[in-house]
Amino acid sequence: MNVIYRITYPNGKIYISQDRTNSINYFGSASSELIAKDFTPEQRRSFTITRDILWESETASRAAVTQVEIEFIRRHRSNDPPIGYNQTPPLRDNEGTSE
Repeated sequence: MNVIYRITYPNGKIYISQDRTNSINYFGSASSELIAKDFTPEQRRSFTITRDILWESETASRAAVTQVEIEFIRRHRSNDPPIGYNQTPPLRDNEGTSE
């Protein structure tokens, strides 16, 4: 089962990614360094994240799953640093943060 999921951190920022196995224990490969900058040592001691499945398919090709992932990243603007932790695809000029 292919899934596109959203991780929501306690600060409200999100990370969107794909999992081609739908593993219950997979939480993506967001940059640990980038996330750590947003949390104090005390906040890092105990926190809760949420993982929501946004889309799933048993038959989609890798290319199709990747395309859907990019669409969700852009739709949710998780590649906009104040909103999320996705670093790719890069934020396009017409996706600016001031709208």
